[in-house]
Amino acid sequence: MGLLATLTETLRASTESPTRGGGTAESDGAYWCHDCDERVLDLDADGDDPPQCPDCGEEMTFERSPGSTGCAC
Repeated sequence: MGLLATLTETLRASTESPTRGGGTAESDGAYWCHDCDERVLDLDADGDDPPQCPDCGEEMTFERSPGSTGCAC
């Protein structure tokens, strides 16, 4: 069973999150600046308020990802 367990674990690791850290944080969407086409993942934004666009400084808008409940697509 050792070989089977090793193969199973290897295949499982190749399909998990790209962070490979086994983290449980899952994105609900991203903040967008439509003028600059800049995107900031919601997990990368600090605080509860929408971040400022790194290019133009305007407030970015939140858009949910298609996989989240209640998609605003």
